[in-house]
Amino acid sequence: MADPTTKIDPIHQFELLPIIPQIGLTQSSLYMLAAAGLISLAVYSASRTAALVPGRLQSLVELSYEFVATTVRQSAGEEGMRFFPLVFSLFTFVLVLNLFGMIPYGFTVTSHIIVTFALAMVVVTTVIAYGFAKHGTHFLQLFVPSGIPGYILPLVAVIEVISFLSRPISLSVRLFANMLAGHIALKIFAAFVASLLSYSAWTVLLAPLPLALAVAFTALEFLVAFLQAYVFALLSCMYLNDALHPGH
Repeated sequence: MADPTTKIDPIHQFELLPIIPQIGLTQSSLYMLAAAGLISLAVYSASRTAALVPGRLQSLVELSYEFVATTVRQSAGEEGMRFFPLVFSLFTFVLVLNLFGMIPYGFTVTSHIIVTFALAMVVVTTVIAYGFAKHGTHFLQLFVPSGIPGYILPLVAVIEVISFLSRPISLSVRLFANMLAGHIALKIFAAFVASLLSYSAWTVLLAPLPLALAVAFTALEFLVAFLQAYVFALLSCMYLNDALHPGH
């Protein structure tokens, strides 16, 4: 019989554990290396053995390519395809990390704000660097919308600057918060099922309800894992479009 005083700790699953302390390698670092290696291997293998009639791996890679390419073209135009390698890397990297977190006893790297913020800063830094490199000081037109009366232009410019600076925060928090909240909910429902099954004979009758909710949440989390990777890539395309066309 389970101890009724046993506490459920849904936050413990996000704790960083050192694997090789001497070089600062944690399970988070290991999962990111595994994700990068898996993506690289899949793309390399699919392109190396490309055939007229594609196999499962080649079909998966080609489908991912077309999906991201369509997203880039619709959000940033044909000119935005110069950023395709960056957007494709971000989408697949975030997606694989999210799916790794769905493996039992796995670790959800994207539930750590420092990781998602670093990815968001890659996008914003690229926007700033490319914008100034291509347009020079004309890139600052991004903060000066056309058609605004002069007497409120300073106020609007300040608002635009604040909005731009908040982009990495909103981009990173959206991914981090969704993955964190989803896995906390899964942990709570799973632990609740285990508690009911082991507490007493009559509580077993109540177990199917949280079990059904846990199964439903698991299916929902798989959907969220894909949607959050897609939203991250889509917003990245929209931000990168500002580097191509800074004028409003």
